[in-house]
Amino acid sequence: MDSTMSVLVSSLLLIFSTHLALTIANNLEFSRIQPTRMVTKLIHRDSIFSPYYSSNDTVADRTERTMKTSLARLAYLYGKTERDFDTHDFWLNLHPSASEPLFLVNFSMGQPPVPQLAIMDTGSSLLWIQCAPCKSCSRQLIGPMLDPSISSTYESLSCKNTICRYAPSAECDSTSQCVYSQTYVQGLPSAGVIATEKLIFGSSDDGTNAVNNVLFGCSHRNGNYADRRFTGVFGLGSGITSVVNQMGSKFSYCIGNIADPDYNYNQLVLSDGVNMEGYSTPLDVVDGHYQVILEGISVGETRLVIDPGAFKRTGKKRRVIIDSGTAPTWLAENEYRALEREVRDLLDRFLTPFMRGSFLCYKGKVSRDLVGFPAVTFHFAEGADLVVDTESMFYQATPNIFCMAVRQASVHGKDLKDFSVIGLMAQQYYNVAYDLNKHKLFFQRIDCELLDE
Repeated sequence: MDSTMSVLVSSLLLIFSTHLALTIANNLEFSRIQPTRMVTKLIHRDSIFSPYYSSNDTVADRTERTMKTSLARLAYLYGKTERDFDTHDFWLNLHPSASEPLFLVNFSMGQPPVPQLAIMDTGSSLLWIQCAPCKSCSRQLIGPMLDPSISSTYESLSCKNTICRYAPSAECDSTSQCVYSQTYVQGLPSAGVIATEKLIFGSSDDGTNAVNNVLFGCSHRNGNYADRRFTGVFGLGSGITSVVNQMGSKFSYCIGNIADPDYNYNQLVLSDGVNMEGYSTPLDVVDGHYQVILEGISVGETRLVIDPGAFKRTGKKRRVIIDSGTAPTWLAENEYRALEREVRDLLDRFLTPFMRGSFLCYKGKVSRDLVGFPAVTFHFAEGADLVVDTESMFYQATPNIFCMAVRQASVHGKDLKDFSVIGLMAQQYYNVAYDLNKHKLFFQRIDCELLDE
């Protein structure tokens, strides 16, 4: 299948899924009065408000952990794109405790409200949380589980409902409830009941915004994860069951400096009030992942010399995923080599280079030794530019060593030589907005604090 046909097919699938999601929403009788803008803070993994916080962690500890997590995420993303598409493969994910989150979504569910901290994931399409009673479940550290028998707004979904067939490994139980099983590469699945419940976000003025009848997975069996700190997964994928499609098919996230756990304005926005501003580029959804078309890379005013064929997508080759679950950016072989060559031409004459694992590193400090280093720009289809400054292009690995936050994907396997992932560090200081109806991705350079205004 050529690239034009591939784009056409993915667009048709996206149109179909969005239309079907709206039809299902009507079947579920979602409340007619919906907030036009649902905003919640994203909790940094190392924030004092996070259950992962440790006062003993050093900057080097945090960096090492983030990079190890990102390698696991790369393996998952590539493995998923290479599978033949079917229902079971579509829902195949990493075991949550094997991949610690970069950010957690802060929200509540039920009446009375039960606080939740779930892993933000653009690579999956189901919001699920632990529910009581729970067999083989982890004991949550942030508070009690949601108990359907206590919540006045909980309602299980009948297996006769249209949406049931789109839940992962959906079946009918003895009481005609729709039950699901979210399969993972490692460990036992998350399994439970597909239901609807009230979803509550805090608002910027210290109030709350609530949406009734939000579809989610009420998980009663979670494999007894070793990681007890998260309460579920907040899937932001394009699938029928996604919260995104239930609330108007738009969402955005804005991230400040990933290295600063105290930055207080990281946020997730859902519904039609999302800011759709800045550069825009076509957005495709392939095998459940958001993909974009990379057309070139510049360092300062220098456009890197890269074979145009390296950017031509054919079938499953030369895919570029934009992802919220990995910190560094992973580039295909040709693109990475051109970028590394330019970086080394600029820095090797002044600084001492060396390889730290698969990262190109230098002895020095980002804040001191990279003053004046030119910005790196990723050029996407239709003129959209993602400009990456030194804080996003490099990271301080130790007090005296800094490394490129861009890696060559194929160093972890020759099969990845045409595979690229735009990680969250490249998206720092941007509001990144997804419009699934118009198949567009927007990059708006902004301090996240200004979005509240």
